Amino acid sequence: MDSVLHNRGRIGSRTLLMTTAVVPLTGWAVHAVALHRRLAAAKKDPLTGLLRRDAYTARARQILRRHGDDTAVVLVDQDHFKDVNDTISHAAGDAVLTATATRLTAWAGPRASVGRLGGDEFAIVLELPAARREVRLAQLVQMLRVPVTLDDGQVVDVAASVGAATCDIVGTRDLSALQRAADAALYDGKHSGRAHIATAAHATLPSVNGRRAGRPGTSLWGRAA
Repeated sequence: MDSVLHNRGRIGSRTLLMTTAVVPLTGWAVHAVALHRRLAAAKKDPLTGLLRRDAYTARARQILRRHGDDTAVVLVDQDHFKDVNDTISHAAGDAVLTATATRLTAWAGPRASVGRLGGDEFAIVLELPAARREVRLAQLVQMLRVPVTLDDGQVVDVAASVGAATCDIVGTRDLSALQRAADAALYDGKHSGRAHIATAAHATLPSVNGRRAGRPGTSLWGRAA
């Protein structure tokens, strides 16, 4: 009998010890999950869900290292976005940005780096072999021209300018140089209704921090809005 009670006592003590050990471990697990979620959220733009600049840049450089000359840097700038905000509402502008982000993500696929650089300017870095390049970029332009329907049923006509730079044409795998070339190509083809692919010369234009040198009244990337 004493032996049974002794064993029960040992079991009870062991169970209590395990229980007290599990409680802090569980607490740390919950804390770790919450911390992971906060860190993941910090990497994304709260409106569109796209990557913020730092997260976009880190992933973009990984893609450039992995795919080399088959990599393309694509910049997208919403056309006449200020008119949407001014003539309809800022809520309508947010809806347009969200719709654009969804389309960019669908077009680029899960392995790409898709980021919102600021305002109505977006960037994509993805594997895009030369044989499919023009067709895929034309597809993107068409997707970005589909009207956006607001919650109240109002339809907003939209469009975007697209510039692309590829490692094989520009001759570099440097992200800043490719973005500069893509931006210059976008600027040259602004409101043209088609994607412009950068030449090597586009990468040599003057810039500040990877952007075209700004002029009064220009946007983040040095373009007229």
